[in-house]
Amino acid sequence: MRTTTLVVATHNRGKLQEFRTLLAPAQLQILSLDDLLIRNDHAETGASFAENARIKAVEYSRQTEHPVLADDSGLEVAALGGRPGIRSARYGRPGANDRDRIGQLLLELERTSGERQARFVCALALAQKGALIIETEGECRGEIALEPRGVNGFGYDPIFLFPELGRTYAELKPAEKNRVSHRARAVASLLKRLESLDLFAT
Repeated sequence: MRTTTLVVATHNRGKLQEFRTLLAPAQLQILSLDDLLIRNDHAETGASFAENARIKAVEYSRQTEHPVLADDSGLEVAALGGRPGIRSARYGRPGANDRDRIGQLLLELERTSGERQARFVCALALAQKGALIIETEGECRGEIALEPRGVNGFGYDPIFLFPELGRTYAELKPAEKNRVSHRARAVASLLKRLESLDLFAT
Protein backbone atom coordinates (compact mmCIF):
# COMPACT_ATOMS: atom_id res chain seq x y z
CA MET A 1 0.00 0.00 0.00
CA ARG A 2 1.41 3.36 -1.02
CA THR A 3 1.12 6.22 1.42
CA THR A 4 1.90 9.89 1.92
CA THR A 5 2.20 9.53 5.70
CA LEU A 6 5.07 8.46 7.93
CA VAL A 7 4.89 8.00 11.68
CA VAL A 8 7.99 8.90 13.71
CA ALA A 9 8.04 6.78 16.86
CA THR A 10 8.69 9.49 19.42
CA HIS A 11 6.99 11.63 22.07
CA ASN A 12 9.95 14.05 22.06
CA ARG A 13 8.86 17.31 20.40
CA GLY A 14 12.42 18.45 19.73
CA LYS A 15 13.30 15.20 18.02
CA LEU A 16 10.05 15.26 16.03
CA GLN A 17 10.80 18.75 14.71
CA GLU A 18 14.28 17.65 13.62
CA PHE A 19 12.80 14.71 11.75
CA ARG A 20 10.20 16.88 10.05
CA THR A 21 12.94 19.18 8.81
CA LEU A 22 15.29 16.40 7.74
CA LEU A 23 12.56 14.42 5.97
CA ALA A 24 11.14 17.46 4.15
CA PRO A 25 12.61 16.36 0.77
CA ALA A 26 10.35 13.28 0.85
CA GLN A 27 7.26 15.54 1.01
CA LEU A 28 5.49 13.31 3.53
CA GLN A 29 3.04 14.05 6.27
CA ILE A 30 5.01 13.36 9.42
CA LEU A 31 3.03 12.25 12.45
CA SER A 32 4.17 11.41 15.97
CA LEU A 33 2.95 8.75 18.37
CA ASP A 34 1.04 11.49 20.19
CA ASP A 35 -0.77 12.42 16.97
CA LEU A 36 -2.06 8.84 16.80
CA LEU A 37 -2.81 8.76 20.55
CA ILE A 38 -0.32 5.92 21.01
CA ARG A 39 0.81 6.24 24.60
CA ASN A 40 2.51 2.94 25.37
CA ASP A 41 6.28 2.57 25.37
CA HIS A 42 8.14 -0.52 24.21
CA ALA A 43 11.05 -1.64 26.37
CA GLU A 44 14.42 -0.97 24.75
CA THR A 45 15.92 -4.37 25.50
CA GLY A 46 18.43 -4.44 22.64
CA ALA A 47 22.19 -4.52 23.11
CA SER A 48 22.82 -1.81 20.48
CA PHE A 49 21.27 1.33 19.03
CA ALA A 50 20.27 -0.62 15.92
CA GLU A 51 18.51 -3.34 17.91
CA ASN A 52 16.52 -0.83 19.94
CA ALA A 53 15.46 1.11 16.84
CA ARG A 54 14.38 -2.15 15.21
CA ILE A 55 12.32 -3.19 18.24
CA LYS A 56 10.46 0.11 18.35
CA ALA A 57 9.81 0.34 14.61
CA VAL A 58 8.45 -3.19 14.35
CA GLU A 59 6.30 -3.04 17.48
CA TYR A 60 4.78 0.38 16.82
CA SER A 61 4.13 -0.50 13.18
CA ARG A 62 1.71 -3.14 14.42
CA GLN A 63 -0.42 -0.35 15.90
CA THR A 64 -1.00 1.70 12.73
CA GLU A 65 -1.45 1.17 9.02
CA HIS A 66 1.25 3.73 8.27
CA PRO A 67 4.99 3.01 7.98
CA VAL A 68 6.80 3.76 11.23
CA LEU A 69 10.29 5.22 11.54
CA ALA A 70 12.03 4.66 14.87
CA ASP A 71 15.41 5.82 16.01
CA ASP A 72 17.68 5.04 18.89
CA SER A 73 20.42 7.52 19.43
CA GLY A 74 22.82 8.51 22.10
CA LEU A 75 26.20 9.70 23.22
CA GLU A 76 29.25 7.48 23.62
CA VAL A 77 32.19 8.87 25.61
CA ALA A 78 35.46 7.03 25.11
CA ALA A 79 36.88 7.72 28.58
CA LEU A 80 33.69 6.31 30.14
CA GLY A 81 33.94 3.05 28.25
CA GLY A 82 31.26 4.13 25.79
CA ARG A 83 28.78 5.25 28.42
CA PRO A 84 26.10 6.47 28.50
CA GLY A 85 25.58 4.73 25.13
CA ILE A 86 22.22 3.02 24.69
CA ARG A 87 21.25 4.23 28.16
CA SER A 88 21.71 7.90 27.21
CA ALA A 89 18.06 8.78 27.87
CA ARG A 90 18.04 6.81 31.14
CA TYR A 91 21.47 7.80 32.43
CA GLY A 92 21.75 8.76 36.07
CA ARG A 93 19.25 8.46 38.86
CA PRO A 94 15.56 7.68 38.23
CA GLY A 95 13.69 10.83 37.30
CA ALA A 96 16.83 12.67 36.17
CA ASN A 97 16.36 15.42 33.58
CA ASP A 98 18.76 16.58 30.86
CA ARG A 99 20.60 18.92 33.22
CA ASP A 100 21.03 16.15 35.79
CA ARG A 101 22.40 13.73 33.21
CA ILE A 102 24.83 16.30 31.86
CA GLY A 103 26.02 17.07 35.37
CA GLN A 104 26.62 13.43 36.18
CA LEU A 105 28.49 12.82 32.95
CA LEU A 106 30.81 15.78 33.52
CA LEU A 107 31.41 14.66 37.10
CA GLU A 108 32.29 11.13 36.03
CA LEU A 109 34.56 12.46 33.30
CA GLU A 110 36.51 14.52 35.85
CA ARG A 111 37.47 11.25 37.57
CA THR A 112 39.04 9.78 34.41
CA SER A 113 42.24 10.39 32.46
CA GLY A 114 40.79 13.56 31.03
CA GLU A 115 40.34 12.32 27.47
CA ARG A 116 37.20 13.93 26.05
CA GLN A 117 36.62 12.19 22.71
CA ALA A 118 32.99 11.27 22.11
CA ARG A 119 30.55 10.48 19.37
CA PHE A 120 26.83 10.78 18.81
CA VAL A 121 25.20 7.78 17.11
CA CYS A 122 21.78 7.52 15.47
CA ALA A 123 20.31 4.23 14.25
CA LEU A 124 17.09 4.31 12.20
CA ALA A 125 14.65 1.52 11.40
CA LEU A 126 11.62 1.72 9.12
CA ALA A 127 8.88 -0.89 9.43
CA GLN A 128 5.32 -1.46 8.28
CA LYS A 129 2.76 -3.90 9.67
CA GLY A 130 5.40 -5.62 11.77
CA ALA A 131 7.91 -6.08 8.95
CA LEU A 132 11.29 -4.36 8.91
CA ILE A 133 11.97 -2.49 5.66
CA ILE A 134 15.10 -0.35 6.02
CA GLU A 135 17.86 0.23 8.58
CA THR A 136 20.46 3.01 8.44
CA GLU A 137 22.95 4.57 10.84
CA GLY A 138 24.83 7.84 11.17
CA GLU A 139 27.45 9.18 13.56
CA CYS A 140 29.18 12.43 14.41
CA ARG A 141 32.52 12.54 16.23
CA GLY A 142 33.46 15.32 18.59
CA GLU A 143 34.50 16.12 22.15
CA ILE A 144 32.87 16.77 25.50
CA ALA A 145 33.02 20.46 26.42
CA LEU A 146 34.27 21.51 29.84
CA GLU A 147 30.86 22.97 30.67
CA PRO A 148 27.45 23.30 29.01
CA ARG A 149 27.26 25.93 26.26
CA GLY A 150 24.33 27.12 24.19
CA VAL A 151 20.57 27.11 24.49
CA ASN A 152 19.41 25.24 21.40
CA GLY A 153 18.75 21.54 20.92
CA PHE A 154 18.05 19.04 23.67
CA GLY A 155 19.63 16.17 25.58
CA TYR A 156 23.43 16.29 25.63
CA ASP A 157 23.67 18.98 22.93
CA PRO A 158 25.10 21.63 25.31
CA ILE A 159 28.23 19.57 26.03
CA PHE A 160 28.86 17.96 22.63
CA LEU A 161 31.54 20.08 20.96
CA PHE A 162 31.70 19.81 17.17
CA PRO A 163 35.38 20.54 16.40
CA GLU A 164 34.88 21.54 12.75
CA LEU A 165 32.73 24.49 13.82
CA GLY A 166 34.22 25.03 17.29
CA ARG A 167 30.77 25.09 18.89
CA THR A 168 28.55 22.70 20.78
CA TYR A 169 25.42 21.30 19.19
CA ALA A 170 23.42 23.65 21.43
CA GLU A 171 25.30 26.67 20.04
CA LEU A 172 24.38 25.77 16.48
CA LYS A 173 21.31 27.10 14.75
CA PRO A 174 18.86 24.30 13.87
CA ALA A 175 19.74 24.57 10.17
CA GLU A 176 23.45 24.21 10.99
CA LYS A 177 22.90 21.19 13.21
CA ASN A 178 20.73 19.56 10.58
CA ARG A 179 23.63 19.66 8.13
CA VAL A 180 26.17 17.90 10.34
CA SER A 181 24.43 15.88 13.04
CA HIS A 182 24.39 12.11 13.47
CA ARG A 183 20.63 12.16 12.87
CA ALA A 184 21.05 14.18 9.67
CA ARG A 185 23.55 11.64 8.35
CA ALA A 186 21.29 8.71 9.18
CA VAL A 187 18.29 10.37 7.53
CA ALA A 188 20.31 11.25 4.41
CA SER A 189 21.14 7.57 4.02
CA LEU A 190 17.48 6.68 4.61
CA LEU A 191 16.26 9.10 1.93
CA LYS A 192 18.58 7.52 -0.63
CA ARG A 193 17.18 4.10 0.21
CA LEU A 194 13.59 5.36 0.02
CA GLU A 195 14.06 6.36 -3.60
CA SER A 196 14.16 2.69 -4.60
CA LEU A 197 10.93 1.79 -2.78
CA ASP A 198 7.37 1.97 -4.04
CA LEU A 199 6.12 2.47 -0.49
CA PHE A 200 5.44 6.19 -0.69
CA ALA A 201 3.23 7.95 -3.19
CA THR A 202 4.85 10.50 -5.47
